[in-house]
Amino acid sequence: MTQVSHFPADFSWGVATSAFQIEGAANEDGKGPSIWDKFCETPSHIKDQSNGIVACDHYHRYREDVGIIASLGLDSYRFSMAWSRVQPQGKGAWNEAGFDFYARLIDALCEKNIAPHLTLYHWDLPLGLQTAGGWLARDTAYRFADYAQEVAHRFGHRVASIATHNEPWCTANLGYGNAQFAPGVADAKSAIQVSHHLLLSHGLALQAMRQVAAPAQLGIVLNQWTADAATDSAADRQMAELEYARSVQWFMGPIFKGHYPELALRAHGVNAPVVHEGDMAIIHQKIDFLGVNYYFRAYCSAEVPPRPAPAQQGVTDMGWEIYPQGLTELLLKLHAEYTLPSIYITENGMANADQVEQAKVPDAARIDFVREHLAALAKAMAHGVDVRGYFLWSLLDNFEWNSGYSKRFGIVHVDYLTQQRTLKDSALWYRDYVRQQRAIHVAA
Repeated sequence: MTQVSHFPADFSWGVATSAFQIEGAANEDGKGPSIWDKFCETPSHIKDQSNGIVACDHYHRYREDVGIIASLGLDSYRFSMAWSRVQPQGKGAWNEAGFDFYARLIDALCEKNIAPHLTLYHWDLPLGLQTAGGWLARDTAYRFADYAQEVAHRFGHRVASIATHNEPWCTANLGYGNAQFAPGVADAKSAIQVSHHLLLSHGLALQAMRQVAAPAQLGIVLNQWTADAATDSAADRQMAELEYARSVQWFMGPIFKGHYPELALRAHGVNAPVVHEGDMAIIHQKIDFLGVNYYFRAYCSAEVPPRPAPAQQGVTDMGWEIYPQGLTELLLKLHAEYTLPSIYITENGMANADQVEQAKVPDAARIDFVREHLAALAKAMAHGVDVRGYFLWSLLDNFEWNSGYSKRFGIVHVDYLTQQRTLKDSALWYRDYVRQQRAIHVAA
């Protein structure tokens, strides 16, 4: 069996998904529409002209999917709640049928001794709030806090953790900066203001959840990367410094230091966000954990056209450079720059052009990817970074946002016509890897 790094005995091993990408049942049991339902109505927005109406039909097949997680010997599952499923308009009446679904899902997980890790927001804002201004409206942050408090009241004693947001960088920059994601706005000033409202909503939600004294660990999930200069030129080095400031430090600074990075603020100029008195104090409060999503590094070239990343270990089916050592570098950089709580690697994985071959799905490239990133993670931990768990993205092939169903991130293959699930070789490898980790500690 493959030699593996040693992780602590209490290290959490899991997989992750998100609501819109897998649940389907878009119009069932009182669920309201989200901005992604609306975005998909314009075929040109999605590369294969698909939508999330059925997706992986997880809403009806959740027991099968939980069974798969259990069969792999995993002890943790990270999922998101569809806000419009439990509160169709994003304010006002709650939808009990929606809450009942998540209660059943949590029941199923607990029956299998799988710890539920809940994310409140994975990009699917209720459409009713979007018509009132969406994340560009400051009021949305307060509506989010109301939602967070209700969820914590109902489930905060039953889940291991609650994350406020998943990747607010994407919500702001892809949703409002370049129109790649819902709601499809392309305006730099709006994107930066939205990023502030997202951070404000995070802080308000923490305060609201703590009022109900939920024992769940509370935190946020950020997508992060190192920013490397392509050459030693001053232009490339300055570009890399600014990229890191505008992405990683832009969200980490307010949360852990109580202010935005000066370099990024100067660069934003007149597009800098409107910040009300007291906002930073709301954002800058203790969190119990930080979720880090890592897929690639930023490779910064000021040349025209830009110099491509070396990609010595190849690229994924998304075209992203495979750069596992960047995970070590990122975690050590964060560790040196901030006073951090416990960290979870809440997403890490790759898209691969997988196909079923004689009832099996060979995906050796994904196995290599995960193995190398786990080794990089272990190296960071050996240097003192407090990482408590790893969630492989993703459990299932799913609706990959504006790529539709054309990109497969899952360790379980989904035939979208039949909803047949087939474990890929990577799922079996991951099962054996986790089993070996546990055997190490039993032997000790």
